[in-house]
Order: sequence, then structure tokens, then C-alpha cells
Amino acid sequence: MKSVLTLLLVALAGAGVYLLLTPGGRQFLDRVTINWTRAEYRALHRVGKPLPGTPDLTRLDQRLAAKGVALGVPIFIRIFKLESELELWVQKSGRYELFATYPICLWSGRLGPKLQEGDKQAPEGFYTVDKDALNPDSRWHRSFNLGFPNAFDQAYGRTGSFLMVHGGCTSIGCYAMTDRVVDEIWRMVTSALDAGQERFAVHVFPFRMTERNLAVRRGDRWAGFWAELKKGHDLFETTRVPPVVSACKGRYVFAPGTAGAPVPPIEACPPEIAGN
Repeated sequence: MKSVLTLLLVALAGAGVYLLLTPGGRQFLDRVTINWTRAEYRALHRVGKPLPGTPDLTRLDQRLAAKGVALGVPIFIRIFKLESELELWVQKSGRYELFATYPICLWSGRLGPKLQEGDKQAPEGFYTVDKDALNPDSRWHRSFNLGFPNAFDQAYGRTGSFLMVHGGCTSIGCYAMTDRVVDEIWRMVTSALDAGQERFAVHVFPFRMTERNLAVRRGDRWAGFWAELKKGHDLFETTRVPPVVSACKGRYVFAPGTAGAPVPPIEACPPEIAGN
């Protein structure tokens, strides 16, 4: 019996290595992870329980004070699809610090960018949000539009509309945060915009942008695109200020941002780059 069990474990381990090393196997493992998380989070939401990792939403003021900031401070958002996490960063002393990480109740589709209207894919890339993108009376409680397609998406003919971060736990291309969580995010967002932040950046990644995560997906269709996203991710990791992002000749172009400076929308090539 022990020998049979040993052989089975060896076989499973070998299969795991195979799955990790092949593009199709890696995609299969990613889908298993995504679907497992979706099932768990939707089940918890149905019975009214908070999702794992949800901050104490009843203590926002105390959490802000502990961080040494107040409502109205400039903000920045990052989303990681595979981990189903949304990070909210706040500006402090010329740099941005992580304020909260919220579990995403549901996003739809697979890893990879949104390509066309109706594909039910949640977008990946670099976006900016201003007051015009806010909807306090959304059918999903509250929402803000990411601004898909941006100039980069448009360069590739990608189509879609109303791609949002919103409440509830349903999605056809959006990031659903539950009503209670989106209420806190909404309070941070509206306070920042009301206090003078013209727009804030939202960076959406397929997964945590580590070298290993890219390496095990090297054969994926979107590996090159993800490597480009990593450049913007790493620039923020270095400076702790959201970079200035442009779309130029079918690729994203990044320049260091300046704390306190307005966040520009994602636009086509700056003249000094377009001429090269």
C-alpha cells in the first residue's frame, strides 16, 4: 500500500512540474486558482460574511490616523487579478504608502487584456479616473469607470465600455468589491477628488509582477504584453510615485512621476518620443 501511495505522489508531483513548465499547464493552474477563489468569495458574499483579508471597515478614521494621513489625501490604486486584490495607496511625505488591500469579490474572464465588447474580460493596463467617471447611483451600488479603452487599447482596436470598479459580487468585465468595501473606497476616492486631486491612476496587472511569475508564463500568448506592464509596475516600486504613462507606437512608455503633480490621462506619444 505504501509503495502504491508513493508512486501516486511521485506521479502527481511529476504532473505538477509538467503543468508548471508548459504554457497550457500554467494556464490550467491559473484557472483552477481563479475559479477556486471565485467560488469561495461568492459563497461568503451570499451569506453576508466578509471576505478574507477585508480591513476593519468600521475603523476607517482610526486606520487613517494610524497611517498619519486624513481623508482628502491623494490616492493611487493597483489591481492584481490572479490574487483578486485591490490596493489603495495614499500620498505621504512625497511618496505613496500602502493604506489598504481589499479582496476583489469577483472579476470575469481569464488572465490577459480585454480585446472586444462582449468578451467579458476584465481589462489590464494603465488607466486614470476623474470626477466624470464616478457614478454614485450605479445599479451596482457605487462605481467608477476605469476609462477603457485608453490610447494604448485604441491603438490595437480594442473595444468595450463601462468597465468599472463597483459594489456587489457580479461581473461581466468589471471588478466587483462588495457594497461595504466599495463604500470605503468611494469615500477615499471622492475625498481625494474633492480636495483637488484632478484624477488618480489605476494600474491593473494580471498577477503580482515578480520575475518568477513572468518566467513561468514565458510561453503565454500575453507574455510580451505582461513584460511591458512590468516596466510601469517596477518604476512605481522604485520611486513610490505613479509614473507618467503614454501610449507610443503600440507600446506603453513610462517616465518618472512627481509627487503632488497632476496625474495626466493616458495619451498618445509625447512629441519628443513620437519623432524618434
